[in-house]
Amino acid sequence: MRRKHCEITDPKEMTRVLASTTIGRMATVDREGYPYITPLNFVFHEGCVYFHCAPEGEKLDNLTRDPRVCFEVDVPLAYLEVGFNPERNPCRTHQLYHSVIIRGLARIVPDGELKTAALNALVAKHEGNRDFPPVTLDSLAYKACCVVEIKPERMTAKSDLSQNKPQDQKRQVAEHLASRGLPGDLEAVRAMGFELEGSQESGWRLKG
Repeated sequence: MRRKHCEITDPKEMTRVLASTTIGRMATVDREGYPYITPLNFVFHEGCVYFHCAPEGEKLDNLTRDPRVCFEVDVPLAYLEVGFNPERNPCRTHQLYHSVIIRGLARIVPDGELKTAALNALVAKHEGNRDFPPVTLDSLAYKACCVVEIKPERMTAKSDLSQNKPQDQKRQVAEHLASRGLPGDLEAVRAMGFELEGSQESGWRLKG
């Protein structure tokens, strides 16, 4: 990885990033050798990625022919606009984010215990763990639903949180984001290691 200061090596942090978003993208290779990217609702369960889909389609044809796939998630946080830097240099705009890339092997999960567990984990994630009638072998459309497992062979992850900046510049970024308060700004500030005080009504600021 070229930007080593952004690398995430802690598996727990990788899992946290995967749990923080519901949409990922899987790349397969089509018959002509082109990458084919599909957005997916997914869950990372027991060390593997699972998603459900119709029992036929191009992505299934591709992964059946070649099970090697790449799966990616990204979590955009805050954008540092042109006006933030004193020179108003458009080349210094910047996006803070989290991302995970998984290279692995995909397979269709047969009906049974694992498929049922994966479907329930998928529903629980999207329902925010609220109570719901559990999926069973007898559930409507269970057998018509296809579940795919991606077993990771290699996982890499990055978080760009201005880690390479001196502490005073990093604090300046955090103060700007806190005062701006756009979606993702406060999450970025916390991820950078700063505490916040205030409220949506009175405005946010760095604590201390």
